[in-house]
Amino acid sequence: NAETWGIQAQIRRSSMATRESIKSKWSARFKSEFDGVMNFWLQHSIDNEHGGFFNCLDVDGKVYDTRKHVWLQGRQVWMFSKIARDTPIGDETRSKLVAAARGGLDFLRKTRRPSDNRVYFCVNREGEPLELQRKLFSECFYIMAINEFAHLTTDEAERVSLREEALAVFESVWAWIQDPSPLGRPQLSGQQASSSLAIPMITLNLLTELKQPFEGSSLHENTHGLDFDAISKWCAVQIDKHIHFELTPPVVLETVGHDGKPLLDTYDGRLINPGHAIEAGWFLLQHAENSNDDSLRQTALKMIDASFDIGWDKQYGGIYYFLDCKNYSPIQLEWDMKLWWPHCEALIAFLMAYRATGDDRYLSLFDQVAQYSFDHFSDPENGEWFGYLNRQGMVTHRFKGGPYKGCFHVPRALWMCRKLLSEL
Repeated sequence: NAETWGIQAQIRRSSMATRESIKSKWSARFKSEFDGVMNFWLQHSIDNEHGGFFNCLDVDGKVYDTRKHVWLQGRQVWMFSKIARDTPIGDETRSKLVAAARGGLDFLRKTRRPSDNRVYFCVNREGEPLELQRKLFSECFYIMAINEFAHLTTDEAERVSLREEALAVFESVWAWIQDPSPLGRPQLSGQQASSSLAIPMITLNLLTELKQPFEGSSLHENTHGLDFDAISKWCAVQIDKHIHFELTPPVVLETVGHDGKPLLDTYDGRLINPGHAIEAGWFLLQHAENSNDDSLRQTALKMIDASFDIGWDKQYGGIYYFLDCKNYSPIQLEWDMKLWWPHCEALIAFLMAYRATGDDRYLSLFDQVAQYSFDHFSDPENGEWFGYLNRQGMVTHRFKGGPYKGCFHVPRALWMCRKLLSEL
C-alpha cells in the first residue's frame, strides 16, 4: 500500500544519505593516507645494494636492524605488485613499484630451499639464512608474492615459471597441513589433536589468490592436479569448527579440538583473537561472494559481528588483542593492547559486510573504527602508522616496521577500502 511504499522510500533515502556521508567523509582521507604510507615504504625500505626490503624501520623510516624477515618480504612484493597492477597511479609511481617488486622478488627467491620448498623466516641483509620456523607462513606469503608478480610481468616465459613455482610450493604447504611432522612438529603422545584457525584462513586466502584469472591467458587453470574448489570447501568446514555461538557470549576460538569441540580446560582453547577472527570472517565472506554461497555469507557476517562485539573496548575504544572466553586473565601480557592490524581488518570487513547486505549498521561501525584508527595509529608527521598502543590508546612502540609489522596490513586496508568506498 501507499503507506508501506512511503516507509520503504524513506528508508532508501536514509540509506543513500548515510552512504554519501561516509563516502564524503572518508574517501579523500583514505587516498591521502594510502599515498603517504606507500611513499614511506618506497622511500625508506628498499635495499638498493643487496635487494629486498628493510623491514625494521624507526618512526622516521631510519633502519635500526638490517635483518630481513622473509614473510614480510613476501607480503611487500605482493603488495607492490598488486598495487602496480590494479590501481590507477601515475606512470612514475608505477615504474617505481614494479622495479621495487622486481628487486624484492629476486631477493625473495633466494630464501627458498629447492630441496624441500622450505622458506626461511629470517635472513641477513645479504640473504643468508638466520632462522627457520616450524610454521608454514613464510611459505604462504612466498606463494602469494610470486603468484602476484606472475600477473604483473609481461614476460610470458617468466609468468609460466613463477606460476609453476607457486604451485610447487603450495603442493608442499598442502602436504604439511595434512602432516606437519616435516616442519619439525611431530604429534606427541600426550598432545590432544587440535585445529588452529590460522591454517584454514590463510589457505583460503591463498586459494583466492591462486584462482584469480590471468589476463589473456588460461594459466590459472593449471593447478598441478589439485582440486582448488575441494580445498576451499575444506577450509570453510575447518573455519566453521572454530565458531561457537552456543557459548555465552558467542565466540570464534583460535584453537579447538580436531573435531571442533572447544578445549575450555586450557588457556589455548579459551583464547579469542578478535582481529584474527574478523580477518577470517572477511576471507570467508570474500569466498562466499565468489562462490555465491548465501549460507557461508551469513556465517561470515556472524563471525565478524560476534568478534567485534566481544573485541571492542567499551571504555577506551579500540579492539583488544586477546581475550579469554571464560573471562579468565589471558596469559598474553599484551592482551589488552590495541594493535594496528586488527583495526585494519575490521575496516575491510565492515565495508565488505555493507556491500553484501546494504545494512547501514556496518557503515556506522566502519566509521567508528576509522575514526579510532586515524586518531590513534596514523602519524601525519612521519608517515605510516604506529603499530602498538596501550589500552588507553597511547603509543608504546615508536617503530613503523619490525619482525611482525611490515608493508602489508595498513596499505592493504587503505587500498581495499578506497576501492570499496568508491563503489558505495
